[in-house]
Amino acid sequence: MAQMKPEDIRAMSPDQMEDAVLNLKKERFNLRFQRATGQLENTSRLREARRDIARIKTIAAQKRDAKK
Repeated sequence: MAQMKPEDIRAMSPDQMEDAVLNLKKERFNLRFQRATGQLENTSRLREARRDIARIKTIAAQKRDAKK
């Protein structure tokens, strides 16, 4: 999975953002598990997943603040 673009995230509904964060957290858990057992090949994906979560949460907060 490639890095998520901010334009794509802004097009999501709040529910879609929550689902994306949940899926990324599951993926991050699995990647951490793979790293611990020595099976992780793409080590940069861990960093990408963490940053994608932060990117989604930031845009979600911006959208919430804009509604106020």
